[in-house]
Amino acid sequence: MHSALIHAVLSSSPDYDLLLDSLCWPAESWPQTERVEALTALVQALRPALTDSDAAPAPLTAASRSSIRDKIESVIWAKCLPFLCRISAEPGDEARCRESAAAVCGLLGACVGVCGEGVRAKVVSSTLQSLQRVSEEEMLAPGTLSVQVATEVLAALMPLLTADEKLTLDTLNCALSSIRSLPDDLVSKVMLRVILTLLSCCGEASSDRVPKRVLEHVCSWHSTERTPGVTRRTLLCLTVLSDHLLDSHSPTPSRSRDADPRLCPQFWRMVQDGLTHGDSVTRKRALYLLKRCAALSEEEGFDCQSSTSEEGETLFKWAPDKSRLLREFWEDYTLVMETLEENQVHVVRPVLNRIDTLIQATVDDSQGSGLLHPSWLLCVYQRMFHSENKSLMREGVCHLLELRALRQPAFAAAFSQFVVGSFMNVLSETSLFCRSPGQSVGECPELAVKLQVFLVTFFTSLPPEDRGRVLLQLIQQLGSKHWCAVPLLFVCQALSKLPPSPLLRISGLAALREVLRCTMITHQVLLRGAAQCFLLNGALSLTDVSEVTRDDLFSFLMHFRADESLCRGTELWNEVCSWLLEHECSFKSEIRDGDGPDQKETMRAYVQQEVLAYLRVPASTGQQERLPDAREADKLARAILLCVDAERRRLGAESSDALEPLLSPLLDTLSRVYTNIYLPVRKSDKSLQLALGLLQLGTGPRGHRQEDDVTSAIERAFFKLVEPIQNFILRRLCGELQEIFDVERADLYLCVLRQLAVLCSSPSRCSRNIQHYACPKLIKYSLSVLLEPDQQIPSVASQVSKAVSMASLAAVTGLLQQGGAGMPSETVSALQSLTDYFYTSGTSSEPQPSLGNINKRLMKPQLLDGSSDLVAQGFLQQDWGRIAANFLRDQWVCLNFLIRAVGTPESAEMPKGSATLGAALRCSVEALALLPSDLVLPVLSFMKAALPRLVDDEEDLCVQALTMSWELVQGLSTNAHDFWPALKGFVSLAFQHKLLSPTPHQAPTLANALKKIFAELLELSQSKGGVFGVLLQHCCQTWLPSEQGSREQADAVFSSVFNHLDIVSEACVYGPVFRRDQRLVQDVQTYVEQLGEKCTANVTVASDNRDDQLPRVCVLAFLSRLDPCVQQHQRLMEELVMELLRKDRLISRSKVRYYSNSLQHRVKNRAWQTLLLLLPKLRQEFVATLLDHVFEAGFSSNQASVKYLIEWAMILILVKYPHHLDRLWTCFSLDQEKTKTSICTFLSVLVHLSVIVPHVEEKVVQLRKALDVILQSCFNHNFSVRLYALLALKRVWSLAESLTEEADAFRGLSSVVTACLNQAEAMQSSGNANKNWLRIQRHFFFGAFHPISDYSVETIFHTFPSLSELADDEWVPPWKFEKLSFFSQSPSLPLRNPAPDLGQLQPGDWIQQDQSEQDKEERWAEVQKKITPWRLGVHEQEPELKLVSAQRAARLGKQRGALLVVASLIDKPTNLGGLCRTCEIFGASGLVLDTLHHLNDKHFQSLSVSSELWLPLLEVKPVELSGFLQVKKSEGYCIVGVEQTANSQSLQDFQFPEKTLLLLGNEREGIPANLLQMLDVCVEIPQQGIIRSLNVHVSAALLIWEYTRQHLIPGSIEGDQQRG
Repeated sequence: MHSALIHAVLSSSPDYDLLLDSLCWPAESWPQTERVEALTALVQALRPALTDSDAAPAPLTAASRSSIRDKIESVIWAKCLPFLCRISAEPGDEARCRESAAAVCGLLGACVGVCGEGVRAKVVSSTLQSLQRVSEEEMLAPGTLSVQVATEVLAALMPLLTADEKLTLDTLNCALSSIRSLPDDLVSKVMLRVILTLLSCCGEASSDRVPKRVLEHVCSWHSTERTPGVTRRTLLCLTVLSDHLLDSHSPTPSRSRDADPRLCPQFWRMVQDGLTHGDSVTRKRALYLLKRCAALSEEEGFDCQSSTSEEGETLFKWAPDKSRLLREFWEDYTLVMETLEENQVHVVRPVLNRIDTLIQATVDDSQGSGLLHPSWLLCVYQRMFHSENKSLMREGVCHLLELRALRQPAFAAAFSQFVVGSFMNVLSETSLFCRSPGQSVGECPELAVKLQVFLVTFFTSLPPEDRGRVLLQLIQQLGSKHWCAVPLLFVCQALSKLPPSPLLRISGLAALREVLRCTMITHQVLLRGAAQCFLLNGALSLTDVSEVTRDDLFSFLMHFRADESLCRGTELWNEVCSWLLEHECSFKSEIRDGDGPDQKETMRAYVQQEVLAYLRVPASTGQQERLPDAREADKLARAILLCVDAERRRLGAESSDALEPLLSPLLDTLSRVYTNIYLPVRKSDKSLQLALGLLQLGTGPRGHRQEDDVTSAIERAFFKLVEPIQNFILRRLCGELQEIFDVERADLYLCVLRQLAVLCSSPSRCSRNIQHYACPKLIKYSLSVLLEPDQQIPSVASQVSKAVSMASLAAVTGLLQQGGAGMPSETVSALQSLTDYFYTSGTSSEPQPSLGNINKRLMKPQLLDGSSDLVAQGFLQQDWGRIAANFLRDQWVCLNFLIRAVGTPESAEMPKGSATLGAALRCSVEALALLPSDLVLPVLSFMKAALPRLVDDEEDLCVQALTMSWELVQGLSTNAHDFWPALKGFVSLAFQHKLLSPTPHQAPTLANALKKIFAELLELSQSKGGVFGVLLQHCCQTWLPSEQGSREQADAVFSSVFNHLDIVSEACVYGPVFRRDQRLVQDVQTYVEQLGEKCTANVTVASDNRDDQLPRVCVLAFLSRLDPCVQQHQRLMEELVMELLRKDRLISRSKVRYYSNSLQHRVKNRAWQTLLLLLPKLRQEFVATLLDHVFEAGFSSNQASVKYLIEWAMILILVKYPHHLDRLWTCFSLDQEKTKTSICTFLSVLVHLSVIVPHVEEKVVQLRKALDVILQSCFNHNFSVRLYALLALKRVWSLAESLTEEADAFRGLSSVVTACLNQAEAMQSSGNANKNWLRIQRHFFFGAFHPISDYSVETIFHTFPSLSELADDEWVPPWKFEKLSFFSQSPSLPLRNPAPDLGQLQPGDWIQQDQSEQDKEERWAEVQKKITPWRLGVHEQEPELKLVSAQRAARLGKQRGALLVVASLIDKPTNLGGLCRTCEIFGASGLVLDTLHHLNDKHFQSLSVSSELWLPLLEVKPVELSGFLQVKKSEGYCIVGVEQTANSQSLQDFQFPEKTLLLLGNEREGIPANLLQMLDVCVEIPQQGIIRSLNVHVSAALLIWEYTRQHLIPGSIEGDQQRG
């Protein structure tokens, strides 16, 4: 309403109260916006009259003024605030509420301005209380405003507050305190509508004070609570104030240094935390602030080198004389951080390398102090390390590993905590260590090599005083969480490469011990052993021996397992010995009784003292005693052996002389162990543990006996004590062990007894002593204990005696099994008694016979009432289950021996031995369900012996046993420790000759069961490498054993292969495409294996070959041993070849197209490789029938590698049987449309015709036929066919010309052939044709390759795949065949290629790449430089915003909505032109541009097609957008942005308010961070593809159309609702 109309109303109607009443609205009604605006205009018009102004329409008396003020104040309390509370409590239509709230807030501001200071303070105080709520979800109290409404009220009142300094300060403090508790969206409203409005209303005096207060508040908050949530909110606040904090056009002469955030260290910490924040919007805000600071510093020539933190570090510097260098760095830096948001390596890589160059430039500053703090670079790496893209993560790691700046001590020190923290965390990612492109299997991963160099450079660059601390932190990081085997292995290897220096003290050894004890426990054995070796090498070179004692060292060495790393006789053991000698007098002294602290002792003296201390035990108390900790004995035994070996290396002394003084206390104790009845049990236990440790550790790798004088001296010393030790053990086992802790003590005694048996097993010693004396005695006593009747309430003594007795029987049977044949009669009699015990019939009433003493349970005993031994009670509760399981397992150990040594007895109840054995087999099936998974091997071994005897009579029972066993093995697939032994036991059980022999007709149930098991095993092998290899190794050895008997026996065994041909055929094409992580582990294992003896783990660990190529290698080695002269072997080869051709034909005829390196491609390639291997062994008659199948395969569409193999097979057949050459010519007579380019396969054969022709009788006839078919193909319409034909023509014609005696036969073709060849040579100047002609001639198959001389296993399985672009996991190197002892090579099938030429070719040697000189790139050539709006050099503009007239559109009656599209941030004229056209078509109310000069741009006009003439246009500079949006927000517009944030709404779900302002972002930057928080809603467009963003014009068009559909299209539900 115009002011003139208001003035006229007031002049004609002096009753102002009536006017006010008429414009007010009823209490419960919803006022119309026009009414509120009219009332606002009336109050504003009355203001001059109430202030005695000359502009008043009519003078008023004091009473009238008071009455009107009271009336206006009542509008505040009775109308405005109640209505605003109503909107807060009952939100309705969002657009309507926003519009009404804006109008009422305007009325409230006008009324408060009239009523005076008291009312103003009261209204403000009541409003500020609404900002103190904890959250927006908190229930509103009656009469309370919501936060959104309260901010609008304060924004409306803000022009009235600035005069009252106290009220202004209260409002500011209240707003600042509210940002800590309110949700993020409300925080932005408080900042925008309260604090930003406050700043705009303040005078110059307060323009610095308010930003300073806000900066101090957020910095203080962030310093006390440095969390991601606080960082997010503080950056939001700072971004809102960025135009005031970082204003280059500040009206003040000089910016207050207190309010300059660039001088505040905490501000930079917030920015850095924001750059690495998990929220993309927060990262955008931090980067926005950083760019603003850098741009402002350059513009002002700011000298900013004083923002020093509490630690004395300057986080941000700016020097005017280095302005250009710093500007380039920060431009590159921000570009990298922005491109990291794309998560794409190819986008990041071009700009990432500039960072290192510029950092080096700043580090090499002539003044010696770098201009860049290293923490900025850490932000880049932090972002890359936390990327979801593994390739980008790897790129970041590689870049850091090659960072040259780390050679500077200052940079290295600044990076130290990052390296031991975030960098070590990301290194635990296994996928980083995948092989790089170009690396072959078995090479050290590129990243691992870089890591070794990096750690050496990093620790060398660190200040010397920091190296030990940083290394300790790094090792502690290794032990602080679970690391996978691969990264830990390479980190340990890198540590072992560090130069020797004294860095690790006792705390370092403790940290390493934690890594060994916790981190490695679940790793694969070989990788774990290799990591231990590297870790020990590193410890030896980095330990400060002056700070650790020998006891510390040997306690540390105790954690390196002898069966994995630190084993006697290995290179690592010798290195430890040498290291001990080198530092013998350098260790920290140990304080012993009577010694001073500075007394140095030799290693021998230390060991002697330790032996005496070890055997010094207190007198027995008569109480139950647990077995001493075996780790003490292991530690001391290792110390003794290291001491002796070290002295032997130094002095060359006799080992017996060196050992005797060390072992004399032990030997003296052992010599009296049987005769001295007063010897404490603990002392005898400890002496036996030490003796056992010496005997076990004295052996070599993998338990093999060391043939050296140390081992001999130890064995001689203990051999003299065999009798007293044996007698002591027998006495203890036969009746003295009756306490609960004696169960584990019996295990010790039995282990010693086994070791003594090994000791006595040499021919020079009495090997029968234990068998003659100990075994019968133990069997008889143990049986007597087991035959005792069970007590109703079992006692500890009786149950312990039974457990010990059964364990003794298991140990005895094991000793007898090792001893072989020739047992004494007393032992045989005892074994017969034991057999009778187990096979005694039970008393069960079941129809099937049962055996009562098999699977007999050991009942849990009860301790005596009132027993106070809590340790014994705890042992009984925790360990009795394991004792009972061992009792059951020991039964099956005995039964497994007895079934082989004694057999199964017959009885009256079961007169047939098979019935007894069947009952025992049923018991074994039951035992599988009773025993823990790690104790079932004896049961499986028993089944292996029992099934062949029962398969004819008890087929169903045998199938049940097989099925139960296989289900058990399948259930263990996730338990690597138990799975592999169980799998091997099951395979040897289920796939033995006796079970493989029956045909499906003879034993259908068994045959079907084995087929099903094989299918499931094959399926399991697809996800678990090594499974199929176990089966193949067993089957190949079963069918074709290394040591064969007579031919009849061999044929009988071999015949079972025909019942299971599917195993052989599947193995020939086996090789699953494993997941990348599985293949990585296999690659690393191969790398470790190829280290050889350099890595001791290869010597100590009996590695199970779980390579996915093993099944193929095994079956190929098996096929290599087949003799074509043996009829069954020939039959197998022929059936296998036909099966492989069938598989190939199925894939070729499949409608599914297969691609390079797909599974189908690999299967076909493997099938033809196997056929090539067998081809020389096949009969001529069979080859005649085979040739048709080979020709048929040649017509199929094949990948290159398969095509070469088929062609090679054709050539070999025609060389050996040249009379089949006429069948080749018929292939060229087929319909060319059907053959298409597959005819190239046969042309390739003709290229090698020179190999075939020497074996042909009618050479001229065959050459003429060859030339005829080739010349026809030379005129084929297909370019590839012509190319192959020309090459074949060149080779064949050359061959024809060489036949000088037959020159006349080819004279008629000479002119035609010469013309064709001249045409081919003329290709030299015809571009791509020339390149292809040269390439095909240089191709390995037509160049270096010779089909006869290059025939070898290496060529077929390694060279051809490598040259045919097959994935490298399909290359089978020759050494894999060499590792198999049963591989058979012959002159007709050599393993390696005799000529090295073909193997020396590289896959790309024959491909000629186009080489062109690359021009030197400009600085911004490969990236689009972003535009910073505040650096556009904008000039001062008129405050009024002038709209282009829209009268033309109005005259046409076009309907327009209230949608205002703001495109001031878009800088491409093409986008703006298209956007203008879209806005006009869909009836937008206006389009906002950064400048109207775009209208004259030809690119704009080409896309706008005159739409600018019909659309209202508005000019708003980017720097004015913030104020423009504030104005529109106060007018009731809903600000909508197109941006992907955490709170974005999907376009398909969003309802556009009628008054909508659509803010569009820049093409690359999007919406700037300082404008993001001004958005009321973020809308994102649902996407299904991979690309993250649409073109800005396309995005805008989608939103404009959706707005139009909702509001302007007749009949739309949304539009009807809005108009209603």
